[in-house]
Amino acid sequence: MPKIDLELESIYELEEPKKYKVVLHNDDYTTMDFVIFVLTNIFHKTSSEATQIMVEVHEKGKGVCGVFTREIGKAKVNQVAIAAKQNGFPLLATLEAE
Repeated sequence: MPKIDLELESIYELEEPKKYKVVLHNDDYTTMDFVIFVLTNIFHKTSSEATQIMVEVHEKGKGVCGVFTREIGKAKVNQVAIAAKQNGFPLLATLEAE
């Protein structure tokens, strides 16, 4: 049976991938119902979690939808842009380093 020299593994230090926040921004046109739709369908939030984030976006101007690796975060931002455009809303999601 082959042997593995475990000391070789210590030569390569693996780093956790950097994490990024996906942030929704408030605007004067996107409905609260659509924001909840985005949060439940794209970010898989419960109704309660979605409502809490939606209120934060409404009151503070922005709210964090989730924290992801860069690639997944970019995909989520893109999904929000597509859904917003298809439904006639200017809803904006951005990616911010954590």
